[in-house]
Formats: sequence, C-alpha cells, structure tokens
Amino acid sequence: MGMVLKNGRVIDPAHNVDGEHALYISDGFIAAIDSAPEDFSADQEIDVKGLIVCPGLIDLRARLREPGQEYKATLDSELNAAVAGGITTLCIPPDTTPVIDTPAMAQMIQQRAWQAGKSFIHPLGALTQNLEGEKLTNMAGLEEAGCVGVSNALVAVRDTVVMRRAMQYASTFDLTVHLHSQDPWLLGNGVVHEGEISTRLGLPAIPEATETVGVARDLALIETTHAVCHFNGLSTARAVDMIARAQQEGLPVSADVSVHHLHLTEHDIGLFNTLCHVVPPLRGQRDRDRLRSALKEGVIGAICSDHQPHEPEAKLAPFSESEPGISGLETLLPLTLKLVTEGLLTLPQAIALLTWKPSQILGIDSGHLGAGATADVCVFDMATEWTFSRDAMLSRGKNTPFHKWQMPGRVMHTIIGGELAYSA
Repeated sequence: MGMVLKNGRVIDPAHNVDGEHALYISDGFIAAIDSAPEDFSADQEIDVKGLIVCPGLIDLRARLREPGQEYKATLDSELNAAVAGGITTLCIPPDTTPVIDTPAMAQMIQQRAWQAGKSFIHPLGALTQNLEGEKLTNMAGLEEAGCVGVSNALVAVRDTVVMRRAMQYASTFDLTVHLHSQDPWLLGNGVVHEGEISTRLGLPAIPEATETVGVARDLALIETTHAVCHFNGLSTARAVDMIARAQQEGLPVSADVSVHHLHLTEHDIGLFNTLCHVVPPLRGQRDRDRLRSALKEGVIGAICSDHQPHEPEAKLAPFSESEPGISGLETLLPLTLKLVTEGLLTLPQAIALLTWKPSQILGIDSGHLGAGATADVCVFDMATEWTFSRDAMLSRGKNTPFHKWQMPGRVMHTIIGGELAYSA
C-alpha cells in the first residue's frame, strides 16, 4: 500500500526539516520526503495544502483505566480520543488493576492495544511488587516483555534503601526509572498548593517542599547509582532549578511537565472547582512561569497530557474528597500550540517536545519522519482557531477545565503504521 501527502508544510525536528514537501509512505513506513522513490505507486493521495505534517505525537504519561477501572474509561474509548488528538504512541504508568508488575500483564496490555489497531502503547513496569515499595519486581522479565522503563507511579517508595537498590537493579538492564518525586509525610492529606488559595478556602495544603525534598533525595541516589532517571510532572520552580543543576553536573536525568501546569495556576481553582484538582497540585504564577522558561532552556524535554479520565461522580464530591486528574488526550496538542501563539515557543520547538524528544526519553525509534521509520503521522491545521467543548470529546472522561477555551490547531488526519486512523 502506498500513500502520499502532498503540498503540506512538513516539520520533522529530528532531521531539521521544515518546508513544503510531499511525504511518501509505502507498506507502513516512511519511504521518502520530496521525491517519489523508484517504483512507488500511490493507492491514496491526500492534498494537505495549508496544513502541518509532523510525526505522530508521543504522550509520556496517560492512564487509560483498563484493566481494572472500565467504569471510568476503556482502551477503546481512550485510544479513539488519542488518535483524534494526533497521538500515535502512549506510555502508560504501571498502576492499573492488577499492577503491571509481571511480564504477563505487560504483554496483555500491549496485545489489547495491538488488537484495537490504533495508538501504540508502551507500558512502564512496576518498580516494586504491587507498588508496595518493599520487594523489587523482576525487571529483566518486564524489560523482555516490552516495558520501556520502570516506575512506582504515584506511590512513594518510602524506604531509601529499597529505592537505592531499585535504581541499581534497573541500571543493570539499562532501564530508565520514571520518578514521581514527593515526600509522603509532607504530602499528607493535602489537595492544593500551600499558598493564598489553600488559606482562603481552608483546604489541606501541599507545600512546595513536598516536591523539592523528594527530588533532592532521588538526585542524591542517582549520583551514587548512576541510574538513568526521568522526573515526571515537575510543578515547582525550585525543583526545575534542581534538575537544571543536575543536568549541568552531568547526571543522567530528564524531566517532563503536564500541559495543564503550563496554563493553569492555583487561582484557577476559584471557588472549589474540582476540575482543577490534580496531582501534583496547580502551583503559583512564579512556578508556572519557571516551567515555561525551562521548556525553552531544554531543562524540561517533553510535554505530556497526564491523562486521567473520570466518571462524572468522581468530580462531584467536595474538593478534598474528589478524585484528582484531567482528561487531557484531546487538549495536549492545542494547549501546546497555544504556547506557540503566545510567542513562548516556535512551532518546530513545540512539535519536538511532543515527538522526537519524548522518543529519546523512552529510548524508542519513533517521533521522526526519516526514511524507514514507521509511518506514524499527525496532520493538523494551525490556522484554524476553534472552541474546545467537553461535549465533543471522544474520551469517556469529560473532566476538563478547558471547556469553551479558544484553541489553535485542529487535528485533521492521524496516520498509524501507514493506515489512516482518523480524519476530521
């Protein structure tokens, strides 16, 4: 099967490509850019004049709720939402039910995604058995089963000795350790950032030190173990500065940020808006501005959705009792492009943070349009501004604070493995 996308602006940051080109796809792979390869025959030709053609997006953190929480969402519903958002590759944390702490679980989830024929799933294996922070998992088996890294998800490994051994064990298999660094004692029962809003609303607070203490401990362990580690969802300016210093000193660390932390602050909580209840919490204006500047500096290497769909009842409880998380697959691209329209990033920089940079963090051959690469492609209209509506979301979770926001960049086509998986 052959396909050609003609007259579009092709942007491939991995190969410094940015210009009007034709993209040739053959048998599920990128055949060439600009010049048709010898004996190429197109079964499908799509004119994408005026549109942006880029690698399919890679989302470093998305919870799809299956298996174990199908009452919130299913693989089918969330993969439909992913392709509608231009996302062709998803990395999922291990906190499913049951936990991804065995090779069989890792293989089962990948098999289900393969059968769905939509976005590809890369699972993270559990760092400790059942995420209990006590016994290490069979990381060798998890790596052989296709896990691209290991993580203890949102559950802190309280025992520092266990954490040190886990990093040492992971490094022997060249597995990246994904860290959600926080001090569990400082976290307590907190639900919002410690600041003006927590005081005014009388809600249990999460101090900045919850994150910085956790990051400091993990950096100290990385320095002694030399494990390759990735910090998930940074939210504070001080933590960003700590990661920046560690990178300057040569430690093998990277970091990402959830896209909603680049647009919202604690003030968006207003009068107990549970749609803004997230973990880590929305921080202050200074923190948000530092997260943004870290993107330009390269300290933060990826933007992710941190997708967490919920049933309506999960957000109807009082703020402290509501479940944290935002349904974010369908807003990942437009909210990132909003940073372009605001002048923070160039379009190639924004695309890089959603494609080849996340692929480097995961260590996978994806996120680029080089000859021979799997033909995962996103085509979007940058010129169109549209109103995002939760009523039009394909995700089963409608829990978004971005309802009725004006957004740039509507996805027009998503191609996965050379097959057209979505068209607007």
